[in-house]
Amino acid sequence: MTARPAAGGGRWVDVEPGRLARWVENFTARHGPPVAEPTGYGLHLSAPDGATAELHTPPGAAAAPDLAGFVAAAGASRRIGLLLARKAAVAVGVADGTRLIGSKVDTSYVQSRTAAGGWSQQRFARRRDNQAKAAAAGASDIAVRLLLPAAGTMSALVCGGDRRTVDTILDDRRLAPLLPLRAERLLDVPEPRHAVLVEAVAAARAVRVLVRDP
Repeated sequence: MTARPAAGGGRWVDVEPGRLARWVENFTARHGPPVAEPTGYGLHLSAPDGATAELHTPPGAAAAPDLAGFVAAAGASRRIGLLLARKAAVAVGVADGTRLIGSKVDTSYVQSRTAAGGWSQQRFARRRDNQAKAAAAGASDIAVRLLLPAAGTMSALVCGGDRRTVDTILDDRRLAPLLPLRAERLLDVPEPRHAVLVEAVAAARAVRVLVRDP
């Protein structure tokens, strides 16, 4: 687990569902038995020494009113869709629990930016824009083939990469049934490849915890 500073103080930690119970035990050992309170984002833990931990419900998991229920719900097997996109690369997958059961990765050619000016720059910009649109259309086709058939069994769609690129792909009207499943979480991933997609399954299932010490 790698801690990251949080805006406003504290630190973010991503905890694997299978290790969450142990993490809570360690939090209790350091700060005392916490009081758990259900919230809109998940569960809020308040320890006797003033330390707090916000446990955010992972995408697709059921809400829980107490700590035992939260741990169980976070670790429960569920089917989620994954859409990772950055520039001209896209990786789409369906995961059942921790296992990736279907995937497709594709890379299209989109020219890099140029320092040329005048008409040349304008022609280049139009060509680059057309290439980006074609790449997004191809990515939407992959999502249609892979994600739409599984939409009825998925509990969430987790996206990652560049938000603008992801939004452009999901603007395709054919993908409208996926929009209600889209999770707020946007995974920070490098250029999508199959290995990145496999790692994203664990990242999508992780419990995000905001810890603030007394």
